[in-house]
Amino acid sequence: MSLFRTKNIDAMVAASQSGVSGLKKALGPTDLVLMGIGAIIGTGIFVLTGTGALTAGPALTLSFVIAAIACGLSALAYAEFASSIPVSGSIYTYSYATLGELVAWIIGWDLMLEYGLATSAVSVGWSGYFQSLIHGFGIDLPTILTAAPGAVPGKHTLFNLPAFLIMMAITTLVSIGVAGFARLNNIMVAIKIGVVLLFIVVGVGYVKPANWTPFMPFGFHGMFNAAALLFFAFIGFDAVSSAAEEVKNPKRDLPIGIIGSLAVCTILYVAVSAIMTGIVPYQQFAGVDHPVSLALQYAGQNWVAGFIDLGAILGMTTVILVMMYGQTRVIFAMSRDGLLPAKLAKVHPRFATPFITTWVVGIVFGIIAALIPLNILAELINIGTLTAFSLVSVAVIVLRKTRPELHRAFRCPGVPFLPLLGIAFCLFLMSNLQAITWQAFGIWLLIGFVVYFGYSRRHSKLAQR
Repeated sequence: MSLFRTKNIDAMVAASQSGVSGLKKALGPTDLVLMGIGAIIGTGIFVLTGTGALTAGPALTLSFVIAAIACGLSALAYAEFASSIPVSGSIYTYSYATLGELVAWIIGWDLMLEYGLATSAVSVGWSGYFQSLIHGFGIDLPTILTAAPGAVPGKHTLFNLPAFLIMMAITTLVSIGVAGFARLNNIMVAIKIGVVLLFIVVGVGYVKPANWTPFMPFGFHGMFNAAALLFFAFIGFDAVSSAAEEVKNPKRDLPIGIIGSLAVCTILYVAVSAIMTGIVPYQQFAGVDHPVSLALQYAGQNWVAGFIDLGAILGMTTVILVMMYGQTRVIFAMSRDGLLPAKLAKVHPRFATPFITTWVVGIVFGIIAALIPLNILAELINIGTLTAFSLVSVAVIVLRKTRPELHRAFRCPGVPFLPLLGIAFCLFLMSNLQAITWQAFGIWLLIGFVVYFGYSRRHSKLAQR
């Protein structure tokens, strides 16, 4: 039974409200919505829409809707937890309070994979747009430093230097304080939304409805496969819940940030994908790593395409910012509980951030970004996220049974039916991922079990008490 020991919710909430963690409460509802948008709109829309169009055709718009429904059902569960247990750690913390230590460890280990590989994947997409932008000024990097080994067919590449450098720059920003990071994120998100709206306004005039026929060239199978891949495009709203101990009024503001950011991004995604496939026949996105700007180049609007490249670079920068922030807070929570070495929970006396953790994360996943191609990273992120979303839906059902009297500023509607539907959606999308993705995920979990039984179980502060 020690494997399923749970933390006391009331004690957790009291500790987070006391400020004993050393983290600074500096975020409001606008910061959280923009943080969520900053984490969501990035590689998913600026890069993977091309891959999704090749898989689903014009039905890409429905693929986005399916992925959004799966995320939305989980977002309702996240919102209830965030309003009830406003503590750093996201689903790791929620699982520790409801499903027990072993499940919490598994999901925390899973989140380390999800957030870490997300920063790596997005930095690879950032690199593609950055190289496209500087190419317009006549600047080209040596081929060997432009991509991971084997990422570009027919070219000898060895190391993705721009991806590594942006990871180091973001690591510096995240390590020096949440308030400055939030202000910078808000500015870049505002520019990013403006660029997406510019694409919609300019691009809609060049749509040819004939390009939407046939609408579903690869049938339902292609549409669902694209949805499983494009699930990656919605990852990020859950990182908002990781900010709980740095939010001024978490019980009210966290649900606003989670649900608001997801709703805004879904509308933008559907509009962009419909216009993009209406301008360019879906077959022409093969091998393209900047499909949104390609659509405007195809329409002859090269000046707007340049703005899209710039917006994509800023957009993906904010994704890396927020996802790295979320990962460091999950590791901070796990090490504070004794499941990881205590040094990772040490807060910098000047910057009030987990400084050591931030730099460890930045360097490790910066190297991964430089050496592993984007398509491999994207599927690994998706399976980790779908697992996390399934467990948060399970946890909200359990919490309703075990703590019915707990004050909830936001209540997930339709419990247990909507959470069960969310679990079904997530499992269905997981079934559409490749076998090699499952194998890699299994290896990651196996390593996690070794670490837990070899270190974490004995050093758990809950076990010591």
